[in-house]
Amino acid sequence: MSLGYAEKLSYREDVGTVGMPEKFDSPKLLQGKIEELAVMVQKSKHLVVFTGAGISTSSGIPDFRGPKGVWTLQRAGKGVPDASLPFHRAAPTLTHMALVELERAGLLKFVISQNVDSLHLRSGFPREKLAELHGNSFKEVCPCCKTEYLRDFEIETIGLKDTPRRCTDKNCGARLKDTVLDWEDALPPEEMNSAEEQCRAADLVLCLGTSLQITPACNMPLLSIKNGGKVAIVNLQATPKDKKASLVIHGLVDKVIAGVMCILSLRIPPYIRTDFIQLLLRHTVKNRSDMKPVVLMEQPFSLQRETSMTSIFSMLLTLNFSDGCGCSSSSIECHVNFQKQKESFVRDRILVLQEMKCTAERQSRAGQQSILERESLPRAETSIHAFVTNIIRYDAEDPKGSWMNSGSSTSSNLAKRLVEGASGYSASTKKLKC
Repeated sequence: MSLGYAEKLSYREDVGTVGMPEKFDSPKLLQGKIEELAVMVQKSKHLVVFTGAGISTSSGIPDFRGPKGVWTLQRAGKGVPDASLPFHRAAPTLTHMALVELERAGLLKFVISQNVDSLHLRSGFPREKLAELHGNSFKEVCPCCKTEYLRDFEIETIGLKDTPRRCTDKNCGARLKDTVLDWEDALPPEEMNSAEEQCRAADLVLCLGTSLQITPACNMPLLSIKNGGKVAIVNLQATPKDKKASLVIHGLVDKVIAGVMCILSLRIPPYIRTDFIQLLLRHTVKNRSDMKPVVLMEQPFSLQRETSMTSIFSMLLTLNFSDGCGCSSSSIECHVNFQKQKESFVRDRILVLQEMKCTAERQSRAGQQSILERESLPRAETSIHAFVTNIIRYDAEDPKGSWMNSGSSTSSNLAKRLVEGASGYSASTKKLKC
């Protein structure tokens, strides 16, 4: 959930029940429920996950209706709570990355999200298997050709309004619109229709970190029950749908999902971030030779350097990553010779990025870069580079968590039984298709 999003929403008196007390199942009860959920996930033929703000709180983003939620504090006259980090720097949580692996394993068919924080897409979850019911604070869309633009900054507006940018398609050029709904906006038809279709087809809808109060979205999971499916809920507060659910777990979402992944012997992949850099080199008529190093802090990065047309030189561009990344920096080295025009090319972006991500996933420290395309003109050159680095590795932590250390003799046997019956799938031998 975005604090900027909360402040931009139009005022509404009725935002549902807020400030409800949190409930925690006892360690023994929690363990039994996690084992039961793992069995349900393993046996499911069409698993759909329905997510709310509770799956993002461990990334530092406040929820809505918890004891310190946005609307809880606003109703108490305390204003919007502070986030622990800038919204655009929030990283996918353990749960986000676990969902990526469940999809790769063939267990998870679709995710329906009420969140606007873009963490599902940042995690690498496939866009075609994701419905964002309330929009995405980092996404713009062209209303004419329907092209989506995912940004690394929060879009300025909400309510499906025009933004300052235009579609880059040469045959279009329409003004882009934000994708985040305000209270009076209807759910986007394409997202809603695919979400309803998936819920009807699901034999299990797993609701994670949602109070299930906002209509019409909150009623979607129940569509599976009408067709003989089941609903499971993991949330720290009671929800209006608890009585209709086959399983209700009161515990931290990350802890519950980590336990399920451990039982299924599924590895939680690292969060790997991809950034794109466009480098423009243009020659001017001026001539200076004192090219000193410079540090650029604000985007868009712009730097002017003057040299003669006949000068041949190398330029080293180093990008320093934030603390906590898998590596500290990565560099682009450019050899500049304006008298010799380089070859223009466009590489297969999907294949290049897939190979880079596979390398980042295998290595503990990976800060790679690769050139994707280059356009060379007389006295000018434009190139696009991709940077890939791993930000967070979840396998460095104890995936079993404290719930696995509570003395049950059934956990290891259950894990062995489930893995043997999981259609021959084993996380230890699972590899990305590189």
